[in-house]
Amino acid sequence: VDTLQALGCQIMRVFAPEHGFRGQADAGEQIKDGFDKQTGLPIVSLYGSNKKPTVEQMQGIDLILFDIQDVGVRFYTYTSTMTYVMQACAENNVPLLVLDRPNPLGHIVDGPVLEKEQRSFVGLHPVPIIHGLTVAEYAYMINEEGWLEDGLKCPLKWVKCLHYNHSKFYQLPVRPSPNLPNMRSIYLYPHLCLFEGTTTSVGRGTVYPFQQYGHPALTTPDYFFTPKSGPGAKKPKHQGLDCYGHHFKDVEDTSLQQIKRLQLS
Repeated sequence: VDTLQALGCQIMRVFAPEHGFRGQADAGEQIKDGFDKQTGLPIVSLYGSNKKPTVEQMQGIDLILFDIQDVGVRFYTYTSTMTYVMQACAENNVPLLVLDRPNPLGHIVDGPVLEKEQRSFVGLHPVPIIHGLTVAEYAYMINEEGWLEDGLKCPLKWVKCLHYNHSKFYQLPVRPSPNLPNMRSIYLYPHLCLFEGTTTSVGRGTVYPFQQYGHPALTTPDYFFTPKSGPGAKKPKHQGLDCYGHHFKDVEDTSLQQIKRLQLS
């Protein structure tokens, strides 16, 4: 946004996905329409009363720019938001420009493919849990596979990443959401996030979210953590209770070794 404003572009409105425009809201927390305090721009929530831009919200727009850092996991909702935006662009004949970014898990394709009857906002398409695609590649696949409703195609354009390939190590300079603070958490997220549907804590409300797991009833007294309320985790699971479990301290090193093997081959 700051770059576009400096170039004199007229920004009509900002569409905010899960976690909000500034990426500070809790997972699952409803985002409200409003105004950005830093820029004064109107914020339209796509994680509140509607997940697809309405006809009224598309009025006066010549181009929608999608510039969000994804982590390459099926249930990370930014690609779902992108799908609904593509649908709105197709219905209103508004071009979508995707500024592509490296996928920090782009060297991996793994996990079961989504079954059609399990389709939801945290899984819209029949892809593996770790799909290995950049957001531009994902958008192109949505278009060419005919996954938009009524057989529509989005007027899609994208700017490719220079000097990027899927075997390169890429370390995110900024956390993509409040509970993915570092590369270790991103490597573990596709696996530990599955525990979110159980009573097991994955470290939300601690300084190591998605880098550990635990539960008050587990009998592993050698390691424990205590979830507390804070930014990005206002009501963490088992708040204030000691959760016994395990911390995955060596995962980042293992993933780096895997990337190095890919580069050598």
